[in-house]
Amino acid sequence: MDINKYILFADVAATKNFTKSGERMGYTQPGVSHVLKAMERELGFPLFLRTPKGVTLTSNAETILPLVRELLAVNEQLTQTVSNINGLETGHLCIATFASISRSWLPQVIFAFKQKYPGIEIELLEGGTDDIVGWVENSQADLGLLSKKHASSLRWTPLYEDALMAILPKDYPVNGREAIPMKEIEKWPFIISAEGVDYDVHNAIQKAGITPDIRYTSTDDHTVISMVSNNLGVSILPNLVIGTAQSKILALPLEPYFSRELGIGARADSGLSPAARRFAQTIKEILQIP
Repeated sequence: MDINKYILFADVAATKNFTKSGERMGYTQPGVSHVLKAMERELGFPLFLRTPKGVTLTSNAETILPLVRELLAVNEQLTQTVSNINGLETGHLCIATFASISRSWLPQVIFAFKQKYPGIEIELLEGGTDDIVGWVENSQADLGLLSKKHASSLRWTPLYEDALMAILPKDYPVNGREAIPMKEIEKWPFIISAEGVDYDVHNAIQKAGITPDIRYTSTDDHTVISMVSNNLGVSILPNLVIGTAQSKILALPLEPYFSRELGIGARADSGLSPAARRFAQTIKEILQIP
């Protein structure tokens, strides 16, 4: 079986562009068209429709895409297992994660991993909770690093408890307090992360029984922080998200205390490749988790 045509098909499905996929995979544009036309003849139906913005999948192509991704994931696992048996450590690993984890954990984890396994190529996908769960479920990603909230379909390994914090302008009247009551959040314009990107803040608001005066919604944590620092309102964000932005805003724990559980999510119905198992172990070592 020629696996390369399926790899090319899946890549074009992701890029929606023959030229871009050709550049990524070493094909000319006519070469991409030739491979996919041959695949269409073999399958008996068209795969892509051309549009002014690129190409889109036909309904039949949408139907087979999840199966093709499963095939590629199993093929990669087989390749890595055979390499491992022969003492060779090569392969490809895709990690889906929050941008906050990419900034705070992954540089150190990837460096440590590459020291041991330089032959394994690592690809990163960044997105919100729904994105990450989807990428893992459809085999676009080997592992997801995310919050447990709304990740119940994945096999879960807990890693870290991340406190949710009240994010306030620098001149907010704290009056010596070390925590901000959730009820007080209702008094100020509120800036919230979009649902689907971060469920934990929405869950904390619901559990606290408050109704914030939501003025703005953003899918980008840095935008939320910037809006708070410019006195457009207050917000709630995980501590890991805040990072080096502490100089721009005030960040205090909530009262009552709320947190999110971060961990590793993997497909529940399949085993991990050797590279994915080693990467998960490296994360635990870096974070000093037994």
